[in-house]
Amino acid sequence: MNWSKQFRVQPGRQVRLAEWDAADTAGWTKDAAAAELARARTRLMELQHRLYAENQRALLVVLQGMDAAGKDGVIRHVLSAFNPQGCRVTSFKAPSTVERAHDFLWRIHRAVPARGEIGVFNRSHYEDVLIVRVRGLAPKAVWSKRYRRINEFEALLAENGVRIVKFFLHITNAEQRDRLQARLSDPTKNWKFDPADLAERKLWPDYQRAYEVALSRCSTQAAPWFIIPANKKWFRNLAAALILVETLEDMDPRFPKPVSHLSRIVVK
Repeated sequence: MNWSKQFRVQPGRQVRLAEWDAADTAGWTKDAAAAELARARTRLMELQHRLYAENQRALLVVLQGMDAAGKDGVIRHVLSAFNPQGCRVTSFKAPSTVERAHDFLWRIHRAVPARGEIGVFNRSHYEDVLIVRVRGLAPKAVWSKRYRRINEFEALLAENGVRIVKFFLHITNAEQRDRLQARLSDPTKNWKFDPADLAERKLWPDYQRAYEVALSRCSTQAAPWFIIPANKKWFRNLAAALILVETLEDMDPRFPKPVSHLSRIVVK
């Protein structure tokens, strides 16, 4: 199975999220997926080691989704396979006073991974065409221009050796309700509950439409979007892991050649 092809939004495609099954498991069982995920994590470790040693290119992983879609879960169960020495997670929350004093991409560009590194964005520059659009935090004349700016920004990164993979973690309204309720019912999850999530939940149709536009307009050859069925957490993790394996294998990072003929060197 070509995981990248299965869930990739082809450039120019008009996305209708109702047409994407959030509960899809592609025929996998939970036990089989767990075994495959373990193998994928081992492969990710190997590929990251080569990317770090090569020190010529970078990988940027963007995670977006509705509240409780599982962004933290993917970081914990999939991306924790990466050595933290060469992997950095950045969570983008409401911009600070300093960040608001700059253009909307300023804080994003500062967090882009350097050569040899993997960067993970928990939320991202797409918030500026999602919550900003839905909540009316900027005029349409401002946010409507940002799709083109985002595409140009991502093309710039790609031209400079940054491979970009963007995951939209797709859950249903009912699944979000159950997960938010679980945060209320389980004392060990109470800390994850934010009453503000309920206000955002009331705007579900508006967010779905905003995501559809962003996915349609900003899935490019240089920076594709992948719609990951995320109702089943175990399948979400497997799909994300195997797409990352395919991506890194396609990049095919190589260990650099030694600076001299090592066979002639003797350590005394």
